[in-house]
Amino acid sequence: MVYTLICHVEVKPGFEQNMADFLRKAAEIYKKTPETIDWLVHQSESDDKKFAIVERFETEASQEYHLAEPFWATFNPTVEPWLAKPIEILRFNEL
Repeated sequence: MVYTLICHVEVKPGFEQNMADFLRKAAEIYKKTPETIDWLVHQSESDDKKFAIVERFETEASQEYHLAEPFWATFNPTVEPWLAKPIEILRFNEL
């Protein structure tokens, strides 16, 4: 069963490009992580301060590899100053 996280991110004005660039870099790294099916980033058409990250893993336990990736240690410290509000994380099991 595929385990999916959908993360909604909103940044403060002026940080749109920072977040877009950082998420593109993150996607390049995380797509190569074992048991990661895909790691997709999106930016809203109507509000460029809003982003969505769709993380698809083979199983829920596959997140171990994601969290063990050295880049993960830089993720929150880098993006937290840019955030307008905390990241919303929704968790799903594919039917």
